[in-house]
Formats: sequence, structure tokens, C-alpha cells
Amino acid sequence: MATFLHRLGRLAFRRRRLVALIWVALLTLAGVGAASAPAPGTTSFSIPGTEAQKAFDLLEQRFPGAGADGGTGRIVFKAPEGQKMTDAGNRATVAKTVEELSAGSEVVSVTDPFTTNAVSKDGTVAYASVKYEVPGMELADTTRDALEAAGDDARAAGLTVDIGGDALQAGAEPGAAGEAVGIAIAAVVLVVTLGSLVAAGLPLLTAIIGVGIGVSTITALAEALDLGDTTSTLALMIGLAVGMDYALFIVSRYRGELADGRDREEAAGRATGTAGSAVVFAGLTVVIALAGLAVVNVPMLTKMGLAAAGTVVVAVLIALTMIPALLGFAGRRIHPVGEKRERRGPGRAGRAEKAAASRPAAPAGPGLGTRWASFVVRRPAAVLLLGVVGLGAIAVPVTQLELGLPDEGSQPTSTTQRRAYDLLSEGFGPGFNGPLTIVVDARKSDDPRGAVSTVTDGIEGLEDVVTVTPAAFDKAGDTATITVIPDSKPSSTRTEDLVHAIRAEGTGVRADTGAEVLVTGTTAMNIDFSQKLNDALIPYLGLVVGLAFLLLIVVFRSVLVPLKAALGFLLSVLAALGAVVAVFQWGWFGGLLGVEETGPIMSMMPIFMVGVVFGLAMDYEVFLVTRMREAHVQGETPAQAVVTGFRHSSRVVAAAAIIMMAVFGGFITSSEQMIKMIGFGLAIAVFFDAFVVRMAIVPAVLALLGEKAWWLPRWLDRALPDVDVEGEGLKALDSRDADPDPDKDREPVRA
Repeated sequence: MATFLHRLGRLAFRRRRLVALIWVALLTLAGVGAASAPAPGTTSFSIPGTEAQKAFDLLEQRFPGAGADGGTGRIVFKAPEGQKMTDAGNRATVAKTVEELSAGSEVVSVTDPFTTNAVSKDGTVAYASVKYEVPGMELADTTRDALEAAGDDARAAGLTVDIGGDALQAGAEPGAAGEAVGIAIAAVVLVVTLGSLVAAGLPLLTAIIGVGIGVSTITALAEALDLGDTTSTLALMIGLAVGMDYALFIVSRYRGELADGRDREEAAGRATGTAGSAVVFAGLTVVIALAGLAVVNVPMLTKMGLAAAGTVVVAVLIALTMIPALLGFAGRRIHPVGEKRERRGPGRAGRAEKAAASRPAAPAGPGLGTRWASFVVRRPAAVLLLGVVGLGAIAVPVTQLELGLPDEGSQPTSTTQRRAYDLLSEGFGPGFNGPLTIVVDARKSDDPRGAVSTVTDGIEGLEDVVTVTPAAFDKAGDTATITVIPDSKPSSTRTEDLVHAIRAEGTGVRADTGAEVLVTGTTAMNIDFSQKLNDALIPYLGLVVGLAFLLLIVVFRSVLVPLKAALGFLLSVLAALGAVVAVFQWGWFGGLLGVEETGPIMSMMPIFMVGVVFGLAMDYEVFLVTRMREAHVQGETPAQAVVTGFRHSSRVVAAAAIIMMAVFGGFITSSEQMIKMIGFGLAIAVFFDAFVVRMAIVPAVLALLGEKAWWLPRWLDRALPDVDVEGEGLKALDSRDADPDPDKDREPVRA
């Protein structure tokens, strides 16, 4: 591996113009494809194998043309103080609004609140429902504009008017200002770490190119592959983070190779061969984790994971090829580690020799990483205990984790959707925002109408039921729909219990009458989605951690090191989930993050964090521990190897972690609750994993294990392929590639 990548790095350095041209051409091609592609819609939300999905499919089959998947809108009216919606003037205003909406080209139907009994008991609140031909995200802009403007006349007449429903939902916006701040912080960290604007610019440039190719490709294929906006948001988030990190590791190693006296072409090759090998395996763990989301068998998650994994592959390829090419263009503007950027004074060769001579085995002035590693090696038990107990305490809120999907009640109070939600709750009760649709398939029943009547009577007798509407039959008269209004809000556990109670009631009805009772609707779909994710979590965790465990055995040639890596990851994920629960469910420090409404944690959050954070956590494990193993292979004791690994890698790993935290943290500013939660969860998980697990717990465990940390059964050692991540195979090149002038390029540098 190292030898191949060494040759690849040198080739890219020499043929830098061709390499740069290829990547620019790919970026241009992807950009043209994205610009000419039709606007993406929303990913079709389906949950194969669930009762809610089965009922939804049955509705489309038995009630053709009803637009079961069509968008919906609700215009909620509230009368001025001292008036009622039933007053003649207010009735006329509402009638005019309904008439205006009915003229829309994509409108199927608009209900009149005074003929459908959609007026609250106290007469102060009423609503009109709008049904569209196509899903909400696929509505034309003119249709959405007409819905937003429909209430203008009513507002002018003195009514309070707000609009809810999925017809107004738009793609999640990650928060451009926060993103820009995150990238700015990353740029500052790169400058401080790499010592120059030119060196810092390389990771930024390559990350932007990689993300540009990845996101543009997703946009170009969005219509054909049914990819939604959230897919590109995840790819953007992950691509920026890993793109900068991978480039940072190679550029940092390149500067170290220059400081060792190698010429620039050879330094680029060595950096690609050593740090590049770590990049390959770190990238593989991320790809495994993201692609493994397919195990959940939810098409939306599968597409998101595969798209993000493709962006990571692009980031790895750019780091291995374009970074060496750009290093060739940069020439002497990127200086060795320890060399000051002086324009005058000793020659560059003399400065390189001075830098090399200033690195004794035991530095007179050790850096922070060296001092910390030395402290951990002296007090490993205390550091390990403090780290585990601290993360364990932060993870305690996980025991109170409640899962669900965000609804309009989780929107900021400044949005019309949230105000409409609150008005409906005020006028009709909180359960009105989450009606349940009951589908009764009575084709196998001798008395279809009698079976439906039995179902209706049974549901009316359940707790937490406010209203059960009369059944609506299909043309054949053997399939019916019933709408049930719960007493509690959609995301509450009481509503979930009601869904299970209705399904239990349906089991008895089927045994007695032969009719099948199915529960669907947005609330039921959310409940089934959460349950499906919970059921898939353990198999997914086993697959991802198992494959990565085998991969890390090959990388580290050890059993205990990968085991420790996996256990440390689980600890950091649990702590991060605990922090998410404390902020978004309990409301701790929610005001600082703009969390206006607490509630259940997004149901995909645990499995999503497992997938993404595991891949990122293994990045730090690979980059940090490979330098330790490299030192150990070269003859150092386990304790010395820990200190050496920190001396070479801790600063870069810390910088990489800060970069990821900055990028993810930028998404916390999003107005979309889901994106905000993901950004916070990933940022805090990176902090815990990088600075507590990898920087404290890992060296403590390695110090306690000593030589046993690198134990591997002989039979397994013989069976495993030798991937040579440490670059042992490159030692044979030292004598052949020796150069009396360490700053002499093999060809003139033409920046």
C-alpha cells in the first residue's frame, strides 16, 4: 500500500498540470450537469415492511385519484377579540378565501369549514383544508405563493390567519452564515497548524473541489435517482469535514518529510505513502459506516448514506492525487516543519539541516502533546478512570431517550406553520395536529359494513380518543377509511400507545370478521419509522463495527487496539446522545442554541450518529495510533511509542477535530430542527471522541497494556495481508533517493 501510494504521489507531483486539469474538468462536468438538471424534489418517503406503509399503498390502490400522497395545506382562521368565526362578516371573508384557493391549477379540493364542521366549540377558530395533486415538495412555486397569499384579504379584514401543512415545507436550509463561520474557523486553524496561508489554502481548496463535485453530481442525478435536498446537505456536511482533514494530514506529513531533508518530490511521495495510507483506511471506515445505512432498509436513508459515501471517496482520491500536485505548484512556498518563513539569512539547505539537527530524541522543549502524553503514561489509571466516568456521567440522559420525528410543533414560533399548529391546538385540542387514518380492508368479510361498524365502535371505546369520523367507503363498498383524532399531541407517548391499542383492537376484529385493520397517517408513519430504526440499530452496529474491526486488525496488526477503538467509540456516541437529550429533549442550554421547542429526539439520530461518528472516530484512531505503531515497529518501547505518536500527530489530530467541529457546528444555526440537531450531535461527538477518547483514554489504555497491546496470534499474523500503513517498505528507497540538496526539486518548480 505505502509503496504504491508513494509512486502515485510522486507521479502526481511530476504530472501536476495533468492531474489538476483532470479534477477541474470533473468539477466543470459535474457543475454543468447540475445546472442543466431539473430542480430536485423530495425523496419519496417509504418504509417497506411496516403497517403504515402497507395501509398507504392500499389507499392508493382502492381509492385511485384521491391523491393519497398529495400535498396538504391548512389555513387556520381566528376571529378578533369579542367576535366569532360564525359572524356573517367573518363567514363571508372565509368563503372568499376558499373560492380563491379552489381556482388553483394543482388543487384537488378545498373544504369549507362551515359545511365540514371545522369550527371550534367556542366559535373562535376555524380551518380550511386544501388537497393537492402532487406531493408538497413538488408543488409549483406559483401554487405555493397562492397558498401563502390566500389569507391576505382575511388578514386585512381583521382575522388572524396562519398556514400549516406540508405544502409550505421547503428544503432544509443549513444556515449559510453558520456554515461560513465554520469554514472561517477551519481556515484559521489550518493557518496556525500549517504555518502559512499557502499550506492552509490547499486543504480548503481541495475540500471545496471535492464537495463541489460530490454535491453537483447529487444534484445532477437527483431527479433520476429520487434524491431530496437532505441528501446533498449530508454530503456537504461530511465532505467538507473529511476533505479538509485528509488533506491536512498529508500536507502536515509532507512538511515533516521536508524537515527530514528530503527533496520536494520525494517528500510528496513519502507523505502520500504514509499519511495517504492512513487516509485510505480512515476513508474506508467512513464509507463502510455510511453505506451500511442500507441495512436499515429505508430508501431515504440508503440514498443519503450512499451519496455521502461517494463524496468521501472523492475526498480520498483528491487527497491522494490533487494534494501532491498542488504541493508541486506551491514549491518552496510551503516550508518544512520548524523552519521560519524568512526571506533572508541562511540558505534553505542550511535551515533544513538546522531544523533536522534541532530534533533530538528527547526534545529540550517538548510541546503540549508530548507533555500531555508523558503525563498520561505516568498516570494511566487515573486518566482512564476520569475519562470513562466523565463520559459515562454525560451519557446518563440517554436512559430517558424518547424518539420521534419533528412535526410543525417543533418549528420556531416565528413561522406560520408553528402558529397554525398552536391555533389548531388551542381551538380543537393538541391531537388535532396528528390525526390517525384507519384503513379497513373488508374484502374477505361476509359483512363489510358490519365489520367497519365494529371497528368504529371499538375505537370509540379506547382511551385518548376525542373524535372518530364516519367511515368513507370506496366504490366497491368493501374498503373504508376512518379518521381518529387523539387527545394528545402527535409526538407524545400517549398517541403512540393509542396507535398500538387500535392495532391490538384490529387483531381481534380480524379474528372475528376477517377484516384487516391498518393504521396509517403521518403520525403512524413516524411511529413505525422510529420502531424500524430501533430494530435495525443492533444489526447495523454489529455490521459496521464488525467490518471496521476486521479492517483495523489488518491496519494495526493487533486484536486489542481495534477492540479498544470500538469500545471508545461506543462511549463517545453514548455521551454525545446524552448531550443531545439534555439539550433538545430536556431543554438544557436550549436558548443558547436556538432550541425553541423541546420534544422527542429525531428517531434516526441514534443510528445516524453511529454511522457517521464511527467513521470519523476511526479517522483519529488511524492517524494517531499508526504513528505510535510506526514508532513501536522501529524499536521503541510501548510507552515511548505513545509519546512519539503524540509528538508527531496530536497537534494535527487536534486541528482536524477542531475543523470538523467548526464545520458541523455551522449547521446548528439552521432553522430546521433536524439539521440543527444533527450539527450539534456530530460536533459534540467529535469533541468527546477526539479530545477525551483518542487523546486521553486511548494512550492510557495503551500505556496500561504495554506490549500486550500489539499482540496478534501467529496464525492470524500469517493469514493477514501486509498493507504496510507505517511505510516500512519505503526504507529500501532511502539510499536510492538520497539527495545532497534537500530542497532541490527533480524538475524546476513552476508555480
